[in-house]
Amino acid sequence: MTDTLAQIAPSILTADFGNLAQQVRDADAGGAGLWHLDVMDGHFVPPLSFGKEVIAAVRAATPRFIEAHLMVAKPGEQFEDMAKAGAQRLVFHYEAAGSLDAARALAQQARDLGCEAGVAINPETPVEALYPLLDALDEVVVMLIRPGWGGQVANLDLLDKVRTLRAHLTAEGRAMAINIDGGVKATNARTCAEAGASILVAGSAVFNATQTPQQALGELLGALRT
Repeated sequence: MTDTLAQIAPSILTADFGNLAQQVRDADAGGAGLWHLDVMDGHFVPPLSFGKEVIAAVRAATPRFIEAHLMVAKPGEQFEDMAKAGAQRLVFHYEAAGSLDAARALAQQARDLGCEAGVAINPETPVEALYPLLDALDEVVVMLIRPGWGGQVANLDLLDKVRTLRAHLTAEGRAMAINIDGGVKATNARTCAEAGASILVAGSAVFNATQTPQQALGELLGALRT
């Protein structure tokens, strides 16, 4: 087998927030491709996570690309704060937008702030619902878990959405990042990449009690190689 071309995007939900800057630098040294920062509001998903201050702290610690994944009920209200804090791609949930027109408006709002635009879909949302919106997007995030909690087991049956979307994009001659979020481990990373994902979000697989971030990323990246 040959190398796959997926990047690992660490999520910091299980990182040591008391030592966050060093954790970020350690993951960068281990081969992190970009950063995926999960913002939760306690409404769209029950947990609360963090806001613009943590985005800014990660921005100060890394030169790498940052995407903010807004698991929030009213994403547009936070876009400007996220952009000012240093996020370069703003990802909102299709389910939070509520309609194609609203989703298109949010994508345009992200672009007007100088950011890229991404849309995430929950497990129950068919990927085909996004087809009319693809021209407005830079990324689609396919959730392999229910959003809101780290450490869940990925539902690999949902990779069929990735295969379907990648085939559709190829048929249209369109290039776009497809991001897999939820339950990515060294044991399934290659399967996710071979399904057509170009970005693999990894949280507890990178920040855990048994490995350093460098060791964890080395294992993940090694799983993507021959």
